[in-house]
Amino acid sequence: MTLDLTPDELLSTTRAVRKRLDLTRPVPRELIAECVDLAAQAPTGRNRQRWHFLVVTDEARRRKVADLFRRALTSGGGAPLNERDLRRMYTHPGSMERISEGVEHLYANIHRVPAFVIPAVEGRTDGASVLDQSMTWGSILPAVWSFMLAARARGLGTVWTTAQAPYERELAKLLGVPHRDVMLAAFLPLAYTIGTDFKPARRIPRDQILHWDTW
Repeated sequence: MTLDLTPDELLSTTRAVRKRLDLTRPVPRELIAECVDLAAQAPTGRNRQRWHFLVVTDEARRRKVADLFRRALTSGGGAPLNERDLRRMYTHPGSMERISEGVEHLYANIHRVPAFVIPAVEGRTDGASVLDQSMTWGSILPAVWSFMLAARARGLGTVWTTAQAPYERELAKLLGVPHRDVMLAAFLPLAYTIGTDFKPARRIPRDQILHWDTW
C-alpha cells in the first residue's frame, strides 16, 4: 500500500525525519526491496549502474553501526559555516533549534532505528577531478533521492546523513565493503513514520534562487 499523494505532494513533503521515526515497528524486507527497485530506475552516468544499497537490520550489527554513528556525530568535521550559510539557516526562526533537537533525539535513539540504509557507489572520488566527481555523485544521488521518495510513499521516513564519513573505512570493514573500490555515500536511518501528515518546508524566496539567462 502506498499513500494517496500526488507527485507534487510527494516531492514537496518528503522531509528529513528524525524525531518522528517509529522505533517500535520493524520494516518489512520486501518494502525496502521495493524502494531499492525504484531507486535503480534513476538516471546514472553512462548507464553504468554502479550503485549498491547496504541494508542493516540485524540487531547486533545495528548496535555496532550505531556506535560508529555516535562517534561520528561527536567528532564533528566539515567546513565551518560562512555568514551567508548562517543567514539562510536562520531565515525561519526556530528551524535550527528543531534541527538540533532532532539530531539529539537521533543520537540518543539511533540503536533503536529498525533499519539502516547505506548507499554506496563503485569508484572513489578521493582526489578526483571535478568531472569524475560529478559523474560519480551524479550517479548515486538521484538513486538515493528516488529511494527516499519511494520510502515516503510507503509511509516510511528517512534522513540523509553523512555520519559514515569520518569513519567510512571502519564502517566498510564492519560491513565487508571493499573500501579501495567502493565509496559509502551516505547513511540513512529508515523506519515507519509516526503519522504521515508531513507538509512542505518553508524555504527562502524563489527570487533569491531563480536566475534567468544570467546570474
